[in-house]
Order: sequence, then structure tokens, then C-alpha cells
Amino acid sequence: MSSDLDDVWKALSDPTRRAILDLLRKGPKTTTEIVEAFPHLTRFGVMKHMDVLRNAHLINTREEGRQRINSLNALPIRQIYERWVSRYEDFWADKLLRIQDDFEANRDAKRGLQDKSK
Repeated sequence: MSSDLDDVWKALSDPTRRAILDLLRKGPKTTTEIVEAFPHLTRFGVMKHMDVLRNAHLINTREEGRQRINSLNALPIRQIYERWVSRYEDFWADKLLRIQDDFEANRDAKRGLQDKSK
């Protein structure tokens, strides 16, 4: 499992690969559509990025006739979320609520002082 997640982290570390995943979040795309979305890269360059994403199981590819249809597989991202993010979710939600409470208390106290000075 660790090496699988290592591949996912490596794949997600590159901004072009994240942009490809963002494109696929909107729905499946042919390989040609993905290549055309990155005109600053060669077809070979885009294909190398897609290979990394495929090896990390972030992209599923199926053949339809002569076309290859690529779609996002969000499961590895979900695994990262569950392992690295979700356990801190309650902690940070609690901290943010405390900050909000402190901010509102200070704001209300300042309003009270302003009202008394009038």
C-alpha cells in the first residue's frame, strides 16, 4: 500500500499532471482531447505524464475503436485523504471554531467599548 501511495504522491506532485486530472474531473476525454488541452507540450510529453498517472492508478483508459478514452479514478486520492487528511479534520474544525468564537467575542467587546464612549 505504501508504494502505491508513493506513486500517487509522485503523480500529484507535478502541476501538469494535476491539470490533466482537473480536466478529467469534468468527464472522460480522448487522448487527443487531452493532448490538445496542452498546446505548450508535445504529444510525447503529455503521454509521459499520462503514463505516470496511469501507473499511479489515477487514470483509467479504455479503448473504443481507434480511440482511447481516459477517465479519472479518484479512489487513490480518497485513500490519501483517509490516511493523511481525515484524521485531522475534527482537530482543525475545532480550532477554526475557537478562532471564530474569539474573533466574535473581541469584536463584540470592541463594539461595547465604542458604545460606552459615545
